[in-house]
Amino acid sequence: MVKRVVATDDALSFIESLKNKYGSIFFYQSGGCCEGSTPLCYRDGDFRIGDYDICLGLIGDIPFYMHKRQYDYWKHTQLIIDVADGEGPTFSLDSIEEKHFITRSRVFTAEEYQEVKKLLSVDGKI
Repeated sequence: MVKRVVATDDALSFIESLKNKYGSIFFYQSGGCCEGSTPLCYRDGDFRIGDYDICLGLIGDIPFYMHKRQYDYWKHTQLIIDVADGEGPTFSLDSIEEKHFITRSRVFTAEEYQEVKKLLSVDGKI
């Protein structure tokens, strides 16, 4: 099964440490306002998911959201979440840890994209 969002082993390890420290967390892919286009990590309740936000999938059992309008631009790509040293975005939990998440991407093959579109029509989710 093709996943819309995945994480590197380093990112998964960092996610696990954040879960252990902060409890229930989730990701929201920033649309580029104050923090650029970066994945933001929040504790549940610290950021409100809206009616036009969609869950692309789970990374490390953590939901990963994006605004539907932004997804329309990225729908042909798989997001690959990684982690790097250095201070992160101000609003994100990773900034407290002197690390930050980054989004890399790759374009789906034609076959993968067809599978992603089929999944959408079956489960009604993006």
